Amino acid sequence: MAKKKSTAKRYKMHVKKGDTVQVIAGKDKAKVGEVIDVLPKLSQVVVEGVNMKTKHVKPRSESESGQISTVEFPIHSSNVMLYSNKENVASRVCYTFDDSGRKVRMLKKTGEIID
Repeated sequence: MAKKKSTAKRYKMHVKKGDTVQVIAGKDKAKVGEVIDVLPKLSQVVVEGVNMKTKHVKPRSESESGQISTVEFPIHSSNVMLYSNKENVASRVCYTFDDSGRKVRMLKKTGEIID
């Protein structure tokens, strides 16, 4: 029997690297942070200060010692909403066109243009 070929789909993400987001579900609910990394194939994002886990790092050489560090791990993109620092409110995103005809992202609650 032939193995199934696993093709990872690339999903359209509503957040980009550098966006300020608020977590809306999970153990870190209501935390606000900046998106550090986006993983579109897994539909996940890494947010600064959210989903912190302890990682034990082995020493690479004999002279080096092992250490315990805390690292941000990815969370699903559906668990975050874009956040407006001006209004201090989380909002859904919609797409609109600016005066020059360029497609931009806009917060629905505040009307603030993100891009």
